[in-house]
Amino acid sequence: MPHPDRPLRKLGFLTIGLFDPANPAAGHESTLQIIELGERLGFDSAWLRHRHLQFGISSPVAVMAAASQRTSRIELGTAVTPLGWENPLRLAEDLATVDLLAGGRINPGVSVGEPMQYDTVKHELYPDTADVEDFSYARVERFARLVAGEPVREFSGKQGVVEEFSNRVEPHSPGLRDRLWYGAGSTKSAVWAGSNGFNLLSSSVIFPDKDQEPDFALVQQSQIRAFREAALASGHAGARVSQGLVVIPTDSATPAQREKYQRYVDERTPRTAAPQGPRGIMFAADLIGTSEEIAEQLYAHAGFQEVDEVAFALPFSFDHEDYVQILTDIAGKLGPALGWTPGSDHSAS
Repeated sequence: MPHPDRPLRKLGFLTIGLFDPANPAAGHESTLQIIELGERLGFDSAWLRHRHLQFGISSPVAVMAAASQRTSRIELGTAVTPLGWENPLRLAEDLATVDLLAGGRINPGVSVGEPMQYDTVKHELYPDTADVEDFSYARVERFARLVAGEPVREFSGKQGVVEEFSNRVEPHSPGLRDRLWYGAGSTKSAVWAGSNGFNLLSSSVIFPDKDQEPDFALVQQSQIRAFREAALASGHAGARVSQGLVVIPTDSATPAQREKYQRYVDERTPRTAAPQGPRGIMFAADLIGTSEEIAEQLYAHAGFQEVDEVAFALPFSFDHEDYVQILTDIAGKLGPALGWTPGSDHSAS
């Protein structure tokens, strides 16, 4: 069994919240049950992907609100919410509300950039302003200011007999600004996040610099180090970093599950052989095997060596019972192999 230099401090998981369009309620209920299971197993965090016009969670804020009332300890986050689809002021209101309902457990992860397949949806998303919308870092800077409680306007106070107004986003949730994360895939974004007081979400998809060797682990390592340097220089030495790779432990899997899991990995592996597309996007290899085998691969991974918390991504297209098996093995075998101690001693009964 490998021995880490330091134990894994926080263990989380990430789910897309897949659902059948013919019965979407069942898929959302499955996601909530998986989050409840995660808390019972002792996971420190559960993260939701954000999908629009697809068959995955389109409103993670609403799902986190529901999950907050069915859990008491586990942190809840988004990885990530693309701000190009959002009104920053309205999102700040919603997240503060849910954070208060959750007792300060919300970790919003965001990113910027033009919405995916923008030309196909801009006429509905921004019918009057599509050509002038700003999808730059300025959008996330505005969002962060609003979450922090900075003034929105000069006007505040009482108007009439009962109407009273604030000059900031209400409700305000103290501490939420410190729990904002940025999903960075490039060195430029990682440095920006570190310089602007965000925590860093580094996933299984990254963009190398032109002069970098196309080695996913080394590129991820360099991005994390660049983030930490920028955070330190800007006075945010305590900024957190989380890595999110796909891991599929098979310790307690049935033969049929192992076969399905291996097919999934085999189908996705070719894209990891070389950078893809004009931007040279790189995908991390999925890690499959026993927890001991996966732990050995992680300890040899240059990106993993830079972090002490993770949010392992669940595969997109598996069934509920598969996620139960994978999460149970991660919490019971892989986590301990990485030096992690569960946040709860409760069983998954």
